[in-house]
Amino acid sequence: MVAYFVYIIECADGTLYTGVTTDVKRRVAEHAAGTGARYTRGRGVRAVRYTERCASRAVALRREHAIKRLPRARKELLIR
Repeated sequence: MVAYFVYIIECADGTLYTGVTTDVKRRVAEHAAGTGARYTRGRGVRAVRYTERCASRAVALRREHAIKRLPRARKELLIR
């Protein structure tokens, strides 16, 4: 069974990016290399701030959507 993860990356400009993947290390490397999401291409990657393992792809996508809807202050609380 494949594990899915929701992750939050802090970009070099201080913004937060949320995504879903099966391999966090590989995906962060893609973002850092400029081959990940368009959002992170021009911003760079500072650090992975949060990861959460999910039971399935569907659960991970729903969780990603919920996190993306949170205001930054709530995302910071989640990260802590």
